[in-house]
Amino acid sequence: MKIFAYAMREFDEKGFFEQYSRELGCEYGYTTAYPEPGNVELARGYDAVSATPCDLGADMLDRFYEVGVRYIATRSIGVDHIDLKHAKELGMGVCHVSYAPETVADYAIMLMLMCCRNICHILERSKVQDYTLQGKMGRDISDCTIGIIGTGQIGRTVIRHLSAFGCRLLAYDLYPNEECGKFAEYVSLENIYAASDIITLHTPATADNYHMLNRDAFSQMKDGVIIINTARGTLIDADALIAAFECGKVGHAALDVLEQENGLYYANRMGAPIENHTMAILRSFPNVILSPHTAFYTEKVVRDMARKSMTGVLDMMNHRENPLIVV
Repeated sequence: MKIFAYAMREFDEKGFFEQYSRELGCEYGYTTAYPEPGNVELARGYDAVSATPCDLGADMLDRFYEVGVRYIATRSIGVDHIDLKHAKELGMGVCHVSYAPETVADYAIMLMLMCCRNICHILERSKVQDYTLQGKMGRDISDCTIGIIGTGQIGRTVIRHLSAFGCRLLAYDLYPNEECGKFAEYVSLENIYAASDIITLHTPATADNYHMLNRDAFSQMKDGVIIINTARGTLIDADALIAAFECGKVGHAALDVLEQENGLYYANRMGAPIENHTMAILRSFPNVILSPHTAFYTEKVVRDMARKSMTGVLDMMNHRENPLIVV
C-alpha cells in the first residue's frame, strides 16, 4: 500500500508516519502543503491520500481519482470537509480516525474553568503589574448549571468528569445515552438554554444543526452565560454571538473552532493581515478566548492519527471491517 500525506507536519507527524510505515509495510510520501489543484499530481502512483481537514469536495476528489487515488484517509474525526456522496459515486473509500475522548473533554473543562475565573483578564493585568482584586472576581464552577449539547464519546466524558465538581448537569442529544443518565438530566434544548450558566457544544456538524446557536437561541439564555465550543465552528452564528456579547447576554466564550477557519488555523500568519472580520471582532473582546483548534493536540492523539490513517486504508484495501471506514 502506498499513501501520500498532504499537510504533513514535519515536527510531529512525520516521525510517526515513518515508524508506522515500517511496522505496517507501507510506503509513504508527503508534502507540507494542503491539497489543491496544482499539487494533485504529487499523488500519482499512490493508492491513498491522507490529509487534515481541507477542501475535499467533488472537484478535488475527481482530480485525485484521475491520477489513480482510490482511498481518502482524513486525519480527523470530522468528515464534513469531504463530499462523501461523490466519493461513493466514484467508488473511493473514505476513512477517518478516532482518539481518546479525554483529550478534548478535559480541554473543554479547562476552558470552562478559565472563563469562570476570569483568568485571561487576571493574566493581562498581571503583565502590567496590576495585582489588585477589583474586577477579577470569578465564580465557582461547582455552583454552575452546565448544559452539554451532544453526548457522544466526548460529551459523555465531559459529563463524567464534571460530575466530580458537583455541578448540576443537563444534557441534550437526539439519542440519549444510559451512561449519561447516571450523572446528567436529559432535557430539551430550550431547557438547556434557559437554565444553564455554561453551555458546551460536542456535536458533529450537520445540515440540521448549522448555526444552532443563533439569535433566537441566545435570546433564551441567561444573562452572562458562558459558551464553550470545541466541536465545530458552524454550530455558532458568529454574528449572533457578537451581538449577544454587545448586549451582555453572553458573559464569556471560549472557542477552539471558528467558521471559515480552513487555511487559517495551523498556518503561520505572523505579521500578515487576516481577512476574517468575525475573528478580528471576537479577538477584540476581553472576555473571549480563541484557541486555534488545538483541543485535540497531544502526543498520543497525533500518534493515533498517523497509525489509524494507514490501518484504515489497509483495511479498506483488504475488505476488512473497521468502524473508522465511512464510505
